[in-house]
Amino acid sequence: MKPGSDGPSAVNLDAVLERITYANEETGYTIARVATERSGADLLTVVGPLLGAQPGESLRLTGRWSTHPRYGRQFEVWSYTTVLPATVQGIQRYLGSGLIKGIGPKMAERIVAHFGTDTLDIIETTPERLVEVPGLGPKRTKMIAAAWEEQKVIKEVMIFLQGVGVTTSIAVRIFKQYGDASITVVRSEPYRLADDVWGIGFKTADTIAQAVGIPHDSPERVKAGLRYTLSQAADDGHCYLPAPNLVADAVKILQVPAELALQCLEELVAEEGVVREEIPAGENTVPAVYLVPFHRAELSLAGALRGLLNSGHDRLAAFADVDWDTALAWLRKQTGADLAEEQTQAVRLALSEKVAVLTGGPGCGKSFTVRSIVTLARAKKAKVILAAPTGRAAKRLSELTGHEATTVHRLLQLRPGGDATFDRDNPLDADLVVVDESSMLDLLLANKLVKAVAPGTHLLFVGDVDQLPSVGAGEVLRDLLAAEEQIPRVRLTHIFRQAQESGVVTNAHRVNTGLHPVLEGMKDFFLFPCDEPEEIAALTVDVVASRIPRKFGLNPRRDVQVLAPMHRGAAGAGNLNTILQEALTPSREGMPERRYGGRVFRVGDKVTQLRNNYDKGAAGVFNGTVGTVVDIRPDDHKLTVLTDEDENVEYAFDELDELAHAYAVSIHRSQGSEYPAVVIPLATSAWMMLQRNLLYTAITRAKRLVVIVGSRRALAQAVRTRGAGRRHTSLTHRLRTP
Repeated sequence: MKPGSDGPSAVNLDAVLERITYANEETGYTIARVATERSGADLLTVVGPLLGAQPGESLRLTGRWSTHPRYGRQFEVWSYTTVLPATVQGIQRYLGSGLIKGIGPKMAERIVAHFGTDTLDIIETTPERLVEVPGLGPKRTKMIAAAWEEQKVIKEVMIFLQGVGVTTSIAVRIFKQYGDASITVVRSEPYRLADDVWGIGFKTADTIAQAVGIPHDSPERVKAGLRYTLSQAADDGHCYLPAPNLVADAVKILQVPAELALQCLEELVAEEGVVREEIPAGENTVPAVYLVPFHRAELSLAGALRGLLNSGHDRLAAFADVDWDTALAWLRKQTGADLAEEQTQAVRLALSEKVAVLTGGPGCGKSFTVRSIVTLARAKKAKVILAAPTGRAAKRLSELTGHEATTVHRLLQLRPGGDATFDRDNPLDADLVVVDESSMLDLLLANKLVKAVAPGTHLLFVGDVDQLPSVGAGEVLRDLLAAEEQIPRVRLTHIFRQAQESGVVTNAHRVNTGLHPVLEGMKDFFLFPCDEPEEIAALTVDVVASRIPRKFGLNPRRDVQVLAPMHRGAAGAGNLNTILQEALTPSREGMPERRYGGRVFRVGDKVTQLRNNYDKGAAGVFNGTVGTVVDIRPDDHKLTVLTDEDENVEYAFDELDELAHAYAVSIHRSQGSEYPAVVIPLATSAWMMLQRNLLYTAITRAKRLVVIVGSRRALAQAVRTRGAGRRHTSLTHRLRTP
């Protein structure tokens, strides 16, 4: 019962937050244990919206007392504010909680032992006196004073932002972006937040805008809503939306008349905020509306590919008149194996055509074909560059070919802001560039890559077009294959005998053709049937943590990956991460951990990066990068992740919104990776996501073992349902029409 309703009036409870036992990052609902002056050693339970509060903080909670039928007496929190503690114990707990950079639990104990109840007043008014504390020098003293001042400003911003409905974690991001100008920006230009602050979409900005008095039918609001609709479409993979679709979708979101949306669209086009262009669609055309970066990238990518195809220069000219019988006989001696006819065709194509595509499913010899291409090119002293969209895929490519491979991001040396060191004016020095897992290439990254390929260089795209398309906008590999008269290609279809003996390979191909997987008699492909999502989740944890390690000797954290169709729900990646973490990396006495929102990070956790951050690491850290937490330093407010590219990357505690646990990931996020064992939870609650290419992609991520845990009905639905329709892209059209 909230304020304003009939019932008990609000009461205040002053307490110190001792520990958080549960926090839901999406809803903000938190269960915590607190200490009060009256409770002594007995902790009280409080429940409600407490996201952002950290253990050790003194809180003034507003709410009411209630009795839960199972858990007994508890305090229901409606709102809270932080207050400075007054007792020696409270001050020590507060300072030692990690809120102030430079002060950990041990240093807090020393400071409070020296200054007692005057500690906070000393830090506030005469922080230079901190040097009186043993072990505190001038440098650390200055850092503590600066951190204290920053906390004060943040608290002021927080109070204002909480008043307009912003959560604490979002408020921190706003402050990091705008600093002291945060309140001014939020009041006067709230829709800027959606463009400037990662994690704030139109809906959050719209809520804030309405709270500060922006009218519902404001042109500023409608234009922001149109751009948001296009960005949502890009998140779904579309490079553009037909104008009627855009207006209809925006009207649903904005709840404004279509006439107003159309008028604002015209203004946006006139202001060059978006681009409108007539695009062929069958015998007709559609008015395609693009966000500017996607329109530029599509034009640029098509132009760059045509430029490579039409280049008069050839950096692999030695293969133009090579004796192929002799070359292939030499290759056979080097590799100890014959190439199949399709593979021979692919080898000749890659070394004689300036742009080519090699596609095919598992077990069809793509990897051996690439190795053969690289071996022949190197024999002619060619400079060969191997790249893939993810660190794991690059590692695998390197292992398969015996030559160094790198991620596309590192190859291009992307700088802060996303600009590449290598581009049209500073191209890569290579005779042959091979890009594996090309189905993962989205439009923006493909454009950056192709622009950096010099005229005369040969460019080979390798990938499985039947897998899920890229997470980002575009369908580059599919669009290249659709431009069959412009882009040479080979599709490998022959499954080799050794691969035919694998249940993983056999069932991947069966699923891809709409056939139910074979579940009997397979040594590497299993179904554990159960129907209820909660039961599926519990059994998935048992399979990962106990059954697979016991039967196959695999490490559950390093070698086993759970791939879920959805993030939400009991059998979704979000909940599975929570319960898998408890099974595989539980809390241990004396080991540091750090809570951020609804997540708690521990040493040993498997984590993944959620966005491109060009400022981290040697050459940026990118969406989908996976790693392991190897160090947590409460005094320094830092956490270190060892990535799958063997790089140690530091995160400040206020940057942890960029990380999520990766014991379970969505199937989309697994693209380009390969794992010894894959566990796939399938529940009918994920009905809309159960599609053939989703299941096919999950199965093909496994090297040795696939275990499906879930409903036979859900499995049948996934096999039966063809993937979603084509994305709105126009790369094929642009390749066909110079």
